Amino acid sequence: MKLHKETAEIYIPDQTNETEALSRTTHLCIAAHQDDIEIMAAQPIIECFQNEEKWFTGVVMTDGRGSPRKGAYQHTSDEEMRLIRWEEQRKAAVIGGYSALISLDYPSTQIKDGTNEEPVNDLLQILRTTRPKFVYTHNLADKHDTHVGVALRVIKALRSLDQAERPEKVLGCEVWRSLDWINDADKVVLDVSNHTNLQLVLLGVFDSQISGGKRYDLAAMGRRQVNATFFESHGVDAASGLSFAMELTPLMEDARLHPSNYINEFIHRFEKDVNDRMNRMS
Repeated sequence: MKLHKETAEIYIPDQTNETEALSRTTHLCIAAHQDDIEIMAAQPIIECFQNEEKWFTGVVMTDGRGSPRKGAYQHTSDEEMRLIRWEEQRKAAVIGGYSALISLDYPSTQIKDGTNEEPVNDLLQILRTTRPKFVYTHNLADKHDTHVGVALRVIKALRSLDQAERPEKVLGCEVWRSLDWINDADKVVLDVSNHTNLQLVLLGVFDSQISGGKRYDLAAMGRRQVNATFFESHGVDAASGLSFAMELTPLMEDARLHPSNYINEFIHRFEKDVNDRMNRMS
């Protein structure tokens, strides 16, 4: 597979040949930054872990240069940070038993540029090579511009696939904004109750972020517990950890459906539900 950036990398943790490692993929996560995969895709990682019938592959689209840093990393250059974050992501791939890890090495500015076709063409190659059943990416309500840029590039690539090449389901997951606000009927609920030790280790690998001033490990695990506890108000917890996602499959299937209109429907249904409940009690 020929990717646009000469510095792009396809890393195979178990050293299986590239063709086999990519073709055995069943669950594919396409993320903006190193550690986004481990924050938003814990459920498919757990589902595929040590399962010879299911294989998880991760794609990181950006180079990792722009991450905030302090403490032990405060004097780290952008290039040094890039190398550190790539090595952390490789370690996560080994620990999580990923089938493959693909690092595309784009600056964030290129991911957010809707006129740049190179990231879309890379994703198109990856999707056609891996042929996953399930695709996970960022949700369209995420407040990080690069995350939304990734989601839009993913949607564009998916729409370019022939019908027979398309995955069964596409989900937009939580990172820089929780999805507890959308109506329960609109939530895709992902149970992450199992392998909490594995989840913690995967998040803890990214020392450049944790020691560098961002406790993503505590925040991500806390959100999963919060989602589980506050999901059902009139019953005991059925799970100890939940992640939420929104369906993006309709955006793949209908090229006439604009992403902004699609996300507005979630907002409108939320507003209607709030107003209806208030009116019933007024």
